[in-house]
Amino acid sequence: MEKEILIFGHKSPDTDTICSSIVHEILDKKKGINYTKAVRLGKINKETQYVLNHLGIKEPDLIEKIDEGQEVILVDHNDFAQSVDGIEGAKIIEVVDHHRIGNFRTSEPLYYTAKPYGCTATILFEEFKSLGLEIEQKEAKLMASCIISDTLLLKSPTTTEQDKKALEELAKIANIDINTYGIDMLKAGTDLDDFSAEELVNLDAKKMDRDGRKFAIAQVNTVDIQSVVKRQNELEKAMKNEMEKNNLELMILAITDILNSNSEIIALGKNVDEVIKKAFNKKLENNRAFLEGVVSRKKQLLPNIDKNI
Repeated sequence: MEKEILIFGHKSPDTDTICSSIVHEILDKKKGINYTKAVRLGKINKETQYVLNHLGIKEPDLIEKIDEGQEVILVDHNDFAQSVDGIEGAKIIEVVDHHRIGNFRTSEPLYYTAKPYGCTATILFEEFKSLGLEIEQKEAKLMASCIISDTLLLKSPTTTEQDKKALEELAKIANIDINTYGIDMLKAGTDLDDFSAEELVNLDAKKMDRDGRKFAIAQVNTVDIQSVVKRQNELEKAMKNEMEKNNLELMILAITDILNSNSEIIALGKNVDEVIKKAFNKKLENNRAFLEGVVSRKKQLLPNIDKNI
């Protein structure tokens, strides 16, 4: 019997992370590989739970660390700072990702697929097509959900023509109306009232380590920015705790309006006023700034912060 290979995305998982892991396992089985298993590194968010409930799929098992030599497949990330505890000692046999290559190294050759698309699932969709494998309704809806989530219904600047074409074809197979299903799905993820401040700043947080400069960008989606901003004091306290715990120079929480495609940020840390001014030509007021048209962490927030921190 082959040893089980674990498939997972990044910590603080989003819909692309969870559903692409599940889709990869399905793809493996269609290729005759029956010893891979999708798992997760964190709590399922409400948007992703909506998708899984819609399909009657049980959430993947939670893992917090892996043993030395464990064989793994990484999806939707490559940076070790965003991965499972013990990843440095793992045997990484494959990566499927749509982010830039960060803190990544291996001791052995591997399969590495990285494309500058808006979503990991678009890459998996193309693999199904290239292998001539049938895409059934379940995996079509999983991949469509990933694309809707990561591109904010194709409104994000990260959206590519490949994402648009994939979503159009997947929606037909899944028998869904993109706008109706997409808005319902995205709205399901914006109910934040029962989250603590600590949970909100960790709900979808990416921690970065660039040549010893550690910072984090967290993001929450909403349809009402003010409903989140009114909790600023407790959010700042939670952010300061995260900064101290993880030795971060700077932390930003982006509160993103998914309907109007804008974000309000709360920013704390070393030289934060100067960083935000250089990055976005905006002046912080009460540790906040409104960024019109900014919705993408990968393409709009991270690059500007990274080169100005």
